[in-house]
Amino acid sequence: MIRISAALAALALLTACGETQLNEAPEDLGAFQARVTHVYTEKALQWPLSRNADHSEWTAPIENALNTRLRRYQGAQEYDVAVTLEGFMLAPPGVPVLFSPKSAVVVNVFVYDVAQEKFLAKKHQMEIFESTTGESAVLGSGHARTKQEQIQGLAINIADKVEEWMAEQHEAEGWFAPRAAAESSAGAGAAAAETQPAG
Repeated sequence: MIRISAALAALALLTACGETQLNEAPEDLGAFQARVTHVYTEKALQWPLSRNADHSEWTAPIENALNTRLRRYQGAQEYDVAVTLEGFMLAPPGVPVLFSPKSAVVVNVFVYDVAQEKFLAKKHQMEIFESTTGESAVLGSGHARTKQEQIQGLAINIADKVEEWMAEQHEAEGWFAPRAAAESSAGAGAAAAETQPAG
């Protein structure tokens, strides 16, 4: 909890950069296919300085962004992905331009291998900040964006960072690596042979 509070309290100065788009090029996720995606926002903590936002305002934007990014992969192996919103800070208006905070969230991510019946990741924590445009860099996010725009932008960034992290794990740890079809065929063949009468 201390880590989450410290992460969201450490408000960074804005620097202009490109805004993350929902339809960016896919990553390499091997044989990944999303069976189900879950988003939980009910226990999220609203941190000091934040604009007020109800938990329900977060659920649909995160679900839509996560499904848009992850359901485009049509690999042969199924996985479940869950994201829990742990805390958030939506930058308010009225903050001096010389110190304009970025909106930020902390999420936990879970990835479950359906066939292997085990978690690849359980409660992996990520700290995610909103993208910065020239307008928000000058005026501050609280002036340049509505609350709904901040939530939508953060939802896209959550899906983007989760997808990128999963791709990194695929490359470094072999997540979603295709399982040999020959092994499955051999297992099925052996099972079939056992059921055949001798003769």
